[in-house]
Amino acid sequence: MKFLFVFLLPWVFAFGTLPESHLKALHRSLDPESISELFAFYHLYPDTEEGKEALSDAWQLMHKHRKEKRVLEKGITLPAMNIDGIISLVNKEPFEADETLSGDELETIEAIADHLANRKFKGRHVWKKEDLIPLPVEEIDLSHALLLYQFDEDPIKVRQYEATLDLIALQILARLPVGASDEEKLRAISHFIFHEKRFRFPPHSLSIKDIDTYSFLSSVLDSRLGVCLGVSVLYLSIAERLDLPLEIITPPGHIYIRYRKGETTLNIETTARGIHLPDRAYLGINTRKLQERNKKEVIGLVLINQASVFWHKNEHEKTIDLYEKALPYLSEDPLLKMLLGYNYLFAGKEKKGRKLLKEIRNQPFDHAVSMETTPEDYLKGNINSEGIKTIFLHVDETRESIIEKQKKIKTILKKFPKFRDGIFHLAITHLQLGQGEEALETLNRYHDLDPNNPMVEYYLSIVSLNRFLYQEAWKHLKQAEGITRKRDHDPHCLKGLRHALRPLYPDPDQKIHLPISS
Repeated sequence: MKFLFVFLLPWVFAFGTLPESHLKALHRSLDPESISELFAFYHLYPDTEEGKEALSDAWQLMHKHRKEKRVLEKGITLPAMNIDGIISLVNKEPFEADETLSGDELETIEAIADHLANRKFKGRHVWKKEDLIPLPVEEIDLSHALLLYQFDEDPIKVRQYEATLDLIALQILARLPVGASDEEKLRAISHFIFHEKRFRFPPHSLSIKDIDTYSFLSSVLDSRLGVCLGVSVLYLSIAERLDLPLEIITPPGHIYIRYRKGETTLNIETTARGIHLPDRAYLGINTRKLQERNKKEVIGLVLINQASVFWHKNEHEKTIDLYEKALPYLSEDPLLKMLLGYNYLFAGKEKKGRKLLKEIRNQPFDHAVSMETTPEDYLKGNINSEGIKTIFLHVDETRESIIEKQKKIKTILKKFPKFRDGIFHLAITHLQLGQGEEALETLNRYHDLDPNNPMVEYYLSIVSLNRFLYQEAWKHLKQAEGITRKRDHDPHCLKGLRHALRPLYPDPDQKIHLPISS
């Protein structure tokens, strides 16, 4: 269709109309399952038979999955509808200005889409954020809840973006057969998001700087750029409308979506065009299991992402406000308690900060192998609040930023030599800068303080291997294996390291059986 439009546009501008043969050819070239193309054609040629037929076809597509069809009688125009608005909402280019719909037009879209599955949720009809909190998880309408928070309960803005999502869902349904299977819905959603509209992960520099922006549902829709959380929320919002059950999985610092039915499990990696990755790809030395989240917890995660931006700007009161808003949705989450506790300390609210850190002291997170050491070190006096800030210093791709962080950590460690996370982060900067000898020395310094961190033991084994210290490499590998085994975890990367080490230097603890001579 695009080729024909480009080819025939000069004729339209020169003569105002197309010859009937060209008009018919253009009409035949339309994608018969594209609502926006059919509407666009009608918008250009509303008084032609082909234009009226395109309008009728678009109307039927929008009602394809309704039990009760609403017939658009011949000769009647689309009711209370801005055609430009429909085309803009479904088919607009990234960062293109929105076509704002009137109240009547929003009502028309809402009426056309009132058969979508998310209409059954009680949360769909809640307009106060505090009324979301007591709702059962299964009654939450995820997109509606997140838009209420983003636009501070502004009904027009909320309804505008919900109309966009409704039209997207109707477009996806237009390409699906009535009674489509879950697998067909999955393929249709993934094709629309990752191939037809080409939603992508933003450039790294932007994602770090504006992670809250690329987590917001409205921003993802506007820009077609989103971090893992933002695109996952978009995917879930469409799936809710299509009555497609999905699971929400959060490895540390990440989120993806999983479909499970019987023996079938499909992971949807939203940062890589929806491809499937095996579960083990998300596990690590210190990640022994994957957390499954519910929709209310996702609301809290979006607020946490938003808070991280203010933390980066050292605006700790705003950070605290957002963490506190997330608490009702993640009341038992130890990570949120830890991050909120730190920011209480940074804001001078030491009593509140100590209280939260005591709650998670010496308590490994369920998904992790080892416990967080900084809460314990702070409560023991091995670090102060200013020192904690150093391990959260942002580094970018430049060598200068790594060196700057390294200098600050070294200064802190002169005053607090037993700060374990500080020592670990110092070792990481040495590894990033290719300083193998310094990394080995720093990692051994951590090991002497605390030999129970599997990540430290793993890095010690690798650095020792690279420096031909094979017995040391075996010692630290076995230490890492023992620590993870106690938490019922057998990391794939430790197996790989063992396989790499074995042909270079036999396991010193393994007996060698020599053949008996006759």
